[in-house]
Amino acid sequence: MGEYLQKNPISIYIHWPFCLAKCPYCDFNSHVANSFDHSVWLNAYKKEIDHYRGLIKERYIKSIFFGGGTPSLMDPSIPRGIIELLSSIGLIDNDTEITLEANPTSVEAKKFEDFRKSGINRVSIGVQSLIKEDLQKLGRKHNVTEAINAINLAKNIFDRYSFDLIYAREGHNIQDWQNELKYAMDLASNHISLYQLTIEKATPFYNMYRKGELILPESDIAADMYEWTLDYLRGLGYNRYEISNYAKTNNESRHNLAYWNYDEYIGIGPGAHSRVYLDDAGIYAVMNYHKPEKWLKCLEDHDHGVQTKHLLTIDEKLEEIIMMGMRLEEGITDTKLLQHIGRGFHEALNMEEVYKFVSNGFMKFDEKTLKLTDKGLLMHSYVVARICAAS
Repeated sequence: MGEYLQKNPISIYIHWPFCLAKCPYCDFNSHVANSFDHSVWLNAYKKEIDHYRGLIKERYIKSIFFGGGTPSLMDPSIPRGIIELLSSIGLIDNDTEITLEANPTSVEAKKFEDFRKSGINRVSIGVQSLIKEDLQKLGRKHNVTEAINAINLAKNIFDRYSFDLIYAREGHNIQDWQNELKYAMDLASNHISLYQLTIEKATPFYNMYRKGELILPESDIAADMYEWTLDYLRGLGYNRYEISNYAKTNNESRHNLAYWNYDEYIGIGPGAHSRVYLDDAGIYAVMNYHKPEKWLKCLEDHDHGVQTKHLLTIDEKLEEIIMMGMRLEEGITDTKLLQHIGRGFHEALNMEEVYKFVSNGFMKFDEKTLKLTDKGLLMHSYVVARICAAS
């Protein structure tokens, strides 16, 4: 691999916007449907990839991520066609991570095998809970047996797999979570994602929460769950490399690290976002039309589904770099800031706030690296807002 390719890798995100049902906590760009013209969607994805051909050409593609929605509803011909096209433009090798998100209700052995043959080498399964009643409360359409079967299928077919769980759910206590996670780790491989249930606007859970119809555990209980989880998984040899993601060494999600490390990536599909260098001016934030029909219509009229394209200011880049990078256990470096905005920590951040958080045990700072402590990661959004604010 040439020096240029080594220094300029790129990641590709493909958004599949459909689900069989909308979960009441979900605010992702997903739409309920049960029938799809797969050839139309494959051709649309290919057309938008062609729009970015110049950005991808001869560059190493370090990761491809099929997200959603429920990408496991796709016919395997879609990822196969996309991977073949991308490999004809850029460089894909055995180290390229190619992930597909799957729900237990939409997978079975043959389909997983076909996805593997199409080029998928990693799956991420949306389990969310291993408790029957809680799956129902979360609006999930699979049962516990289907979840376990999906995990075991992934274990037998893919070299790398992960699954998600949600904690601090309605009626959840720490003992229940401890029992559930211990059982889950018997099924896990080298990576697992654990998310605290958050209430997002414009979701059914948001309305229920406001009306008092959804009661979540107190913040102290949720914090206890988080801290116990961290200690328990560290004892099993897992590193918490990001707020909600745990992995054994060298098994981190390479695609998600591209976001958190503020690397260049292209988003393909309805509602997808990109952070790309389109010219010498700097980093552009690109956002596609969200509605599937609007995105498809735009592709008919043009060669892309782009709704907005915005050259980021220094302050906008700073906020994004800090917001994403401070999610990582390793934090961010002064070199990273200098690379993207031409300013170091002392020029870019509110250092008075930084030193306050350091003295209170929420941050660590050695002039070269800035990162949140275990305690600080629990207050990520609050801390980031304060240190990015003008002094």
